[in-house]
Amino acid sequence: MATRIKHCGITSLDDAHRAAEAGAWALGMIFWDGSARRCELDEAQRVGSALRRTVNLVGVFVNARLEEIDLAVQMAGLSHVQLHGDEGPSFCSEVARRTGAKVIKAVRVQSRATLQAAAAFHTDFLLLDAHVEGVPGGTGRTIDWELVRDAKLVAPIILSGGLTAANVAAAIAATEPFAVDVASGTESAPGVKDPARLQAFHAAVRAMDVEAPGAEDAAASASAGA
Repeated sequence: MATRIKHCGITSLDDAHRAAEAGAWALGMIFWDGSARRCELDEAQRVGSALRRTVNLVGVFVNARLEEIDLAVQMAGLSHVQLHGDEGPSFCSEVARRTGAKVIKAVRVQSRATLQAAAAFHTDFLLLDAHVEGVPGGTGRTIDWELVRDAKLVAPIILSGGLTAANVAAAIAATEPFAVDVASGTESAPGVKDPARLQAFHAAVRAMDVEAPGAEDAAASASAGA
């Protein structure tokens, strides 16, 4: 299967269009005040109005109230909610019930024990990010991919943490994730996408699809059935 790409830290409609046109599976918009990549709700609404039928829209929250999450889902047309704080399994379940959105639980990977604890979350996806003390995410640091390779996780994995065009192929080869998540690796500044870096990242991921065992046969079969 082709590795999906989630672009996080989208702050403008222009960047959202660039990422979608490049072939993004999902666009992440951060609604946490502590982030340099925070997206204003009115801009998120513009993104939702333009692209909700062509790409998945993810709202990223850190220890937000359920009412705040629900409002953003409804106003911006979010298809997914990413919980990047200390939210527990019960809260994740209630977000799914209340909003109707799919839930991505972010896990800051520090050790094998971190990944073992993640098994308690029965969310639609698990996003694995680097652990940096006191910072919920977006650090630009990579995680230990070997830990991910050995983990026994039921939910599909979205791999995050310091991914760039230079290292994403190695990350995919090591972890075989459902999707990869990138923010700083395709930016010219926090919250501002660099078109050349964005295209290079997509090219690196798509090259892995071609190199994967059986990829050419799968592509031929898909073409024949289209």
